[in-house]
Amino acid sequence: MSSTNRQSSQLLTPSIPRPPPPLSKNPNSSLPTPTRNVDPSLSSGILRERPGEQTLLPAEKVYPIQIGTELFRLSGASITSDAPSYFTRFFEDQVRHTEENQSIKTLYIDRDPTIFHDIARHLQGYYVQPLDGTHYVRLFADAQFYSLPRLISQLFSSEIFIQIGDRNFQVPRDIFSSPGDSPNFFTLGFGVFFASREEIFPGLDRTGLLRPPSIAPPSVPSRSANVFSQLLHLLRGYPLRIENEDHRAELLRDCRYFHLRGLEQKLIAHEITYNPERQTLEILLRLEDVKPSGISFVQNENKNIPSSLSVNGTTGWVHYARPFVDETPLELILEIGSDHTILNLGSNSRNQAVFHGLTKARVSALLEVVAGKVGTPLIICADTMAKFIMDTNTDLTLDGKPADAVREATTMQTADHIGTATSPESKKRKLDDDGLESVVREWKVRTGQWRLRVQQEAGKSGPEIVLVAVKVDAFTSERAKNARRKFLS
Repeated sequence: MSSTNRQSSQLLTPSIPRPPPPLSKNPNSSLPTPTRNVDPSLSSGILRERPGEQTLLPAEKVYPIQIGTELFRLSGASITSDAPSYFTRFFEDQVRHTEENQSIKTLYIDRDPTIFHDIARHLQGYYVQPLDGTHYVRLFADAQFYSLPRLISQLFSSEIFIQIGDRNFQVPRDIFSSPGDSPNFFTLGFGVFFASREEIFPGLDRTGLLRPPSIAPPSVPSRSANVFSQLLHLLRGYPLRIENEDHRAELLRDCRYFHLRGLEQKLIAHEITYNPERQTLEILLRLEDVKPSGISFVQNENKNIPSSLSVNGTTGWVHYARPFVDETPLELILEIGSDHTILNLGSNSRNQAVFHGLTKARVSALLEVVAGKVGTPLIICADTMAKFIMDTNTDLTLDGKPADAVREATTMQTADHIGTATSPESKKRKLDDDGLESVVREWKVRTGQWRLRVQQEAGKSGPEIVLVAVKVDAFTSERAKNARRKFLS
């Protein structure tokens, strides 16, 4: 009986069916021909001899491995191509304790033979590519179980296989190379079981462990596959047309879920323009999209200071740079909507903006951040009120019609300038800062865009933040607001 037949006939488990005959009588026929210029550290080939490595397994000899119900025969060259491993330790121990004329025992392992087909191809020098998340975790678990260091390293650096919604995705790891996009859901969440090569299953007691724990394929069933596909499209550097605000909200919601902070900042609604009159770049942002880390204060800029303000001391404008995206801060124009702003227009230029609801909390937090950037204690009105001004450059829409901002903000007359009667509720009596009663008109702002000016007026104890109106859409009465309502379709 030949040596090969003697090896295949001795199984550790007698109930296993008799294995098929060897595929080739000559075990050397399937071995690659070594070349002189191959780097031993590369995984693209198998060398007959590896410099600096000592092994007891001859490259030409065939060793039997029974995985489940299938018998595999691998040469010593294939087994030692990814070593040290479970296989090299087993067969080297057999060689040490087996006499020259005795056959090598078959190694029996109760694992999935289908997965081992891929591992055998890997040992024979082929590149193994996982097909999906299920295939990946099974291949990874068995690579760890067999202690195959090169295959484990390959799987660590391969793409991330994950199911989002009802679709499988293959996500390259280098796609998160942009600032702010890493760490994220995939590099953190995916690394729970694949944290490091040294500790693949953190916290697992390996004493007496017969097999690795089962790993569920990575999946996020609660997110949209279509939205995630669009995020990948953006991460690859391609432009994406945002259909409407609902579409933008979907993209931003999943950006925040997957912790793609850099991509999120690129997707938020914004507009960057150059203002030739002010000779500066401006960025328009919504209040809810402003991050404290992007706020800065630029002092003593030679911008058109409204003539209604006499200034001295600390002066300047609030600037903003989107985190991870903008390298240079731009002059901030803040858009505040949601009908949560009321403009109180009083006598003696005591015009104040009052905020309500969530807008009040956001404005309060913004003013605190600006105060910290200025470095000087600011005068902040109670109840999150801020002084505002309108000048000749302000675009004002009042009750749905264009209006003169300077005239409307300074006059106390109640004449109907735009054809809509002023309701009694639009005029109230309030106490001003000096405790004197004055008549105040109220405008309910639908949407407003404001520059933030920090300045100290003559006679004031410190600087304050002034909202300089850029564009305002406001109502003077409930009737005017109702006129803009639409019926549900």
